[in-house]
Formats: sequence, structure tokens, C-alpha cells
Amino acid sequence: MKKIIKVVGKLLLILVVLIGSYLVYVSVRGIPSYEAQPVSFTLQSTPEAIARGGKLVGMLCANCHLDVESGKLVGGRMFDAPAEFGEIYAPNITQDNEYGIGEWSDEDLVRLLRTGIKKDGVYSPPYMVKLPGLADSDMNAIVSFLRSDNEMVIASSVADQASRPSFLTKLLCNIEWSPLSFPEDPIAMPDENDTLALGKYLANNLECFSCHSSNFKTNDFMNPEKSVGYFGGGNETLSLDGDVMLTQNLTPDMETGIGSWSEEKFTRAVRFGLKDGEPALRYPMQPYSSLTDDEAGAIYQFLQSIRPISNNTVRSGL
Repeated sequence: MKKIIKVVGKLLLILVVLIGSYLVYVSVRGIPSYEAQPVSFTLQSTPEAIARGGKLVGMLCANCHLDVESGKLVGGRMFDAPAEFGEIYAPNITQDNEYGIGEWSDEDLVRLLRTGIKKDGVYSPPYMVKLPGLADSDMNAIVSFLRSDNEMVIASSVADQASRPSFLTKLLCNIEWSPLSFPEDPIAMPDENDTLALGKYLANNLECFSCHSSNFKTNDFMNPEKSVGYFGGGNETLSLDGDVMLTQNLTPDMETGIGSWSEEKFTRAVRFGLKDGEPALRYPMQPYSSLTDDEAGAIYQFLQSIRPISNNTVRSGL
């Protein structure tokens, strides 16, 4: 028996040493890097594409990258990022050659937005928007805007501040989170006359599902509908004061979701931040005023079609 105890003890010691060594390795290695595979992309910039790109960038990128004082996408502290992920900063994405994306090729930008792999091969964790399902025309629009002469993206020499990812972020990036697959086939825009298809496209690709599902750690960007608690809310974000703000249940549950909401009520809340004449949204959620009534209505119709989830979250906004 003593021999067995000694053997088990030695095995446990070895196991502890191996686990400890791996954790040290993860801490030192940090966020992993990957080979930046070549991608095929040809920019087709038109005034229409730039306008569409400005609309998308305003909804997808500005909330994290826009400096409200200068009006430029020079980045800054992401105060809404959960503290468990560390101290996170959005980088400068103006056309500056030193601090921004001036030296990035169009293909570099598309690879990052599709897969999460940066120009230097470093992986960007899930707190950065990734758009594997975005239509090719919308991807072209975003890059067109970033290359335009709009004041938001004109070169601004503001140095980035490096993020300080937590050990949890480093660990997840080594064992769970990984780059997304680059689309093998073209991705077309949904038929604008197919309300449910358009609503699903917008709800998933405007990152609504990412915040309004259960947890950033369990989101599935390749298959958003497989995210745990898809649109059921309860995800923890932070206010500007550091208070935990639970995202709201947007499923059609009658008691805890938006099953009793009218399309008009939903549209007014999403586009203008108003609910029954009072503020409906709080940071980090901002009004999506650039959405049309038809687009907001399509999102509403799609949300009404998904599986209801009973999840009574404490209201802190939509």
C-alpha cells in the first residue's frame, strides 16, 4: 500500500509540475502568433461603397476606436471590456504610417477582419470585432472607407497604448480561442426583400449577438446561433464608472425578453435610444441612428423568430 501511495504521490507531483510549467509557458508566451496567410481581395472603391463603409464603421468600429475630442479613429481604452480580460486598448486605425494602418495592405485589413490575424501574425482576441460572415460588398465598403479622405481616418500620429491582457485571456488564446477560417466562397448580401434573412444578417454582423448572448467566452463567431444563450442576454460589460452592466434579453420571451415589444418600440429604442419617452440605452450600447426603419424592423422581425429564452436580467439598457 505504501508503495502505491508513493507512486501516486510521485505521479501527482509530476502532474503538478507539468501543469505549472505549462501555465508559466502561457504567461511568458502571451497571445500566440500565426502565419499570415495570403488572401485574395481587390478593392473597388466608389462613392457608394465609401458611404456604406462609413455607416458600417460608425456602428462596428467607432464605439471602441473613436476619440470623441478629435473625431478620429485613434483608439483608446475599452472601458466596457470585462475586467477579467485585462486592460484593453483599441488601436489607432487612421491612415498614419507609424501608428495607424497606413502601412497595411488591403489584404492585411481583410485578413484581420475575417480571421483575427494581424499583419504581424499576432492573434487578436475576441474583444476585437471579427466578421467572417460579412458580405463581400460590405467588406469592400469598410476598406473603402478606411482608405477614404474622411476626417475620421485621415492620418493622425497618436501612439497606441499596448493592451495588458490578463492571464485568463492568454490562457484562452492558447487553448480555446483561435483564428477564424477565411471564407472559401463568395458571400453575397441577403435579398433586401427577405426580411428575416436581412434581419439575421444585420443582427449577427453588427455584433448584436456578441454582447447580447450569455458570455463573450462562449460566443461562436463562425456560427453565431450556436453561441450559448443566443440573444438571451446576461453578458457582463462595464459602464464608464466600472460598474457591471448586464446585457438585455432580446429573445421573444414574453416575461423577460422583448416578446411584448412592438416593432415601433424596438425601432425607436435601437435608432434613437428612447423607450416610452425616456432613455433606453446606457453605455456601452449606443443608438444606431444610421439604421433605417426597415433595417431596424428587419432585426426586430428576426429576433421575434428565434427561440425564446427565459432570463430575467437586471435592466441597464436595451
